[in-house]
Amino acid sequence: MKLAVQLNDYRLTTAEILYHMPDHPDLLQTYVWQELDLAPRFPILRKFLNFWTSEREGRLHSVRVASAGLISPGDMRHAGLLLTLH
Repeated sequence: MKLAVQLNDYRLTTAEILYHMPDHPDLLQTYVWQELDLAPRFPILRKFLNFWTSEREGRLHSVRVASAGLISPGDMRHAGLLLTLH
């Protein structure tokens, strides 16, 4: 199933979420979220962040997002030396 999702332009998406701790609002805590998501709209990440803001006590400070395609054309290299063995 993951291969089919990746072929539909989904990418490995990582989000670094900084949020204020509920008991100590002046302190920031980090949460790292990672999932296959569709760039550049990121519907799965948006759904998670909507859940966070409605259900969690820690107020969001910032979110940094990085995404990379998992399926890409292979690298082609030329041989630097050719040997023949008998």
